[in-house]
Amino acid sequence: MKDAYLEPYRDAIDAHGPTFASTLWASERTQKVRFEVFTQMLFLAGKRVLDAGCSRGDLASFLVDRDIAYGHYVGVDGLPGIIEEARRLNIPRAEFHAGDLVADPSLLAIGSPQVVTISGTLNTMDESTSMRLLAAAWGATSEALIFNFLSDRCGPRATPQAYPAHRLPTMKLLDWAFTRTPDVQFRQDYFLHGHDATILMRKAEQKNHAGEEIAENTKQDRGH
Repeated sequence: MKDAYLEPYRDAIDAHGPTFASTLWASERTQKVRFEVFTQMLFLAGKRVLDAGCSRGDLASFLVDRDIAYGHYVGVDGLPGIIEEARRLNIPRAEFHAGDLVADPSLLAIGSPQVVTISGTLNTMDESTSMRLLAAAWGATSEALIFNFLSDRCGPRATPQAYPAHRLPTMKLLDWAFTRTPDVQFRQDYFLHGHDATILMRKAEQKNHAGEEIAENTKQDRGH
């Protein structure tokens, strides 16, 4: 099946409907930890964000709850039923589209994103499919790509993974990122035993602007 990576989600929706269980995350807490890492690594306020594999738009809801005012949010997911649920939630400044991002990478360009986020979407994809999606996402974003994945450089006590989950080659992904930009950040410290990893890639021409944002955020945090 060409879109086998979507089959586990179809099964989950059939079993649970468009609820949190259909996201296949272990818990809402671990989902939010991953979202928190995104916000720690990347300034999202005011940005046009495309969430690749958005499910119900949980990232957008998280940002709203944290008062992080993104400029506009586009969510894309391969399951029409979950997109209907996302639209029903009426998340502010957000739109949702159903479509298979691997089969139709042009979906990644909706809304001319400054940032593309991928959270959990790679977990049911094999290495080849993951790399195709990442390459398309990097081509679609004007400023940054941030994504998480199950790391194969985890410790021996990390939670074992079985179907439908796939651990991806961490060092290969880092090398892939560095061949495209020197501006790369990596984290694998937010779960015990290095279970999960996050990579942030910035377009080289955005480096100075990113530095200005960091400086401005630091001034605000210090009350200057």
